[in-house]
Amino acid sequence: MKRTDIISTIGRKYLHANIENDEFSYLKALQEIGKKYTDYLSENAKRTYKDIDIRFANDKLTILVETKQNLIGNDLKDGIIQLQNYINFERELTNNQIIAILSSTNKDEIYVWYNIKENISLDNYQKTERKLKTFDEYYNIFYGTKNDKLTLIQNTYSLNELLHKYGINEKIRSQFVGTCLLALKNGLVYENLSTAQIIAGVEGKLTNLLEKDLNKAYKLSILKTKVLNSQDVRDLKDSEFQDILNHVKDDILPSINDKSTMGQDLLNLFFTTFNKYVGKTDKNQAFTPDHIVHFMCRVTGVNRNSIVLDPCCGSGAFLVRALTDALDDCDTEEQRQHVKQHQIYGVEYEETAFGLSTTNMLIHGDGNSNIIQGSCFTESLYINAGVNVVLMNPPYNGQRKHCEPEYVKTWNSKITTDPSKGFHYVHYIASKVKTGKLAVLLPMQCAIGASSDLQYFKKKMLEEHNLDAVFSLPSDMFYPGANAVACCMVFNLGVRHKDATHKETFFGYFKEDGFIKKKNLGRLEKEPGLWNKIENKWLQLYRERKTEIGLSVVKEVDENDEWLAEAYMETDYSKLTQDDFQKVLNEYIGYVISNGGK
Repeated sequence: MKRTDIISTIGRKYLHANIENDEFSYLKALQEIGKKYTDYLSENAKRTYKDIDIRFANDKLTILVETKQNLIGNDLKDGIIQLQNYINFERELTNNQIIAILSSTNKDEIYVWYNIKENISLDNYQKTERKLKTFDEYYNIFYGTKNDKLTLIQNTYSLNELLHKYGINEKIRSQFVGTCLLALKNGLVYENLSTAQIIAGVEGKLTNLLEKDLNKAYKLSILKTKVLNSQDVRDLKDSEFQDILNHVKDDILPSINDKSTMGQDLLNLFFTTFNKYVGKTDKNQAFTPDHIVHFMCRVTGVNRNSIVLDPCCGSGAFLVRALTDALDDCDTEEQRQHVKQHQIYGVEYEETAFGLSTTNMLIHGDGNSNIIQGSCFTESLYINAGVNVVLMNPPYNGQRKHCEPEYVKTWNSKITTDPSKGFHYVHYIASKVKTGKLAVLLPMQCAIGASSDLQYFKKKMLEEHNLDAVFSLPSDMFYPGANAVACCMVFNLGVRHKDATHKETFFGYFKEDGFIKKKNLGRLEKEPGLWNKIENKWLQLYRERKTEIGLSVVKEVDENDEWLAEAYMETDYSKLTQDDFQKVLNEYIGYVISNGGK
């Protein structure tokens, strides 16, 4: 990358030069404050470095850029030593945070170091940094809003209580909050305004955000009809509406730095958590927790080249996570725009849930997402889109109107809900997408195959696709929403199971995710960072297809077998406790009762 391109990208207004050619002399700068730069040369300095190629700075952050023609071999090693000396000089000159960058002028290649507390080396550079950012983006890494998960969840609960106090019905509460958050993120002015004026301002913000969306009119009509024009919202006193907006602005937004991947995660966590609070009276609402969504995206390898479909997208948790992961893997703004416009597809039957998914995607910066309202059995938007990743959590007790019409014709007159427990959704979507990877959450009954319908769809899936893996997941995963105990099935589409490279299926007994239930807060990590360790362990076992006592087993199965680790895995009895025995017993009793037993 040329010097001019580097300066243009990071930002000329932050460029600090004190000698010719836009370079910066530490000899001169340190001399001006009574210091001698040679006093701070490192022991391994190859020469008396004094002038850095490019230096950007404000009163808190300095970005040092040293350019080399090529970053290989001794040139790279010498460049690191040279850059380390400039870091030493900068520490004597300012108290700023420092970002150090080596950039090639012959190739589009960089090495970046943050949080420099020790000498820089090839062991501690930022391996995910492939493209230069703007100065403002780098500044935001250190000085943007800090992500605060626990505070966010606590304040989300408080916000729900406030909405209850002001009479906002549960049915519109999540959509209303999402709309308020969206408007505030985009500069809504509301202080000292009437409720009618605030509603008009929110509508204006939504109109601008949906400007290029082909489905703009329909999406706006839903948001207006269901939310902005609802009597609960129109009846809010001016002070009440302002109080709600103040709470979102002061207690929600400050916990989320949405300029980072972690911040995007927390936006999704906020939305999912709020949905759980307001949906707790409906035990059929299975809002997938964000960390499980993240795990499934990593299992399916979502990246900048993935074209993702969720055919039952609900509030959009899978699509938002897929969008975030794909964008995080992009190198250019052009790639990011292509992901947003052409690589995320969703279908949702219920109008309210469709409104939620639309708002959720808008909150995450995507105003042109390919999410449509309708049935995945009749809509065809996604069929020729080149979908290669399917993420889904279909309805487990879908009514006749929700299910595939040809399948419904096979039901007898007494059947009112889906006998396949959502499995027929999987088979239908797999037949349309044809290739790629599909990960789906289904109730444990589907893996056991206790009924003729379940046996049929297990058989059909193996005849047409490869069962790559099944993960038994935490029994209280959907708390405080649905009571269903689910597993995650992963299929390689288009490869018949008998012809697959791996005829054996990986089974993971992944019941312990490091989360515990806390009253009014849902499920939280026992300690910070625990989930990250557990997730990486799960992924390692899966990718290496390793058998580990108590966690995983690899087994060749057919449609007549149970597709669960519990059926084949050895138990590490040395680790069993009385609590473990009681927990399994409680789970079994709960399973029996939920399936009509006594």
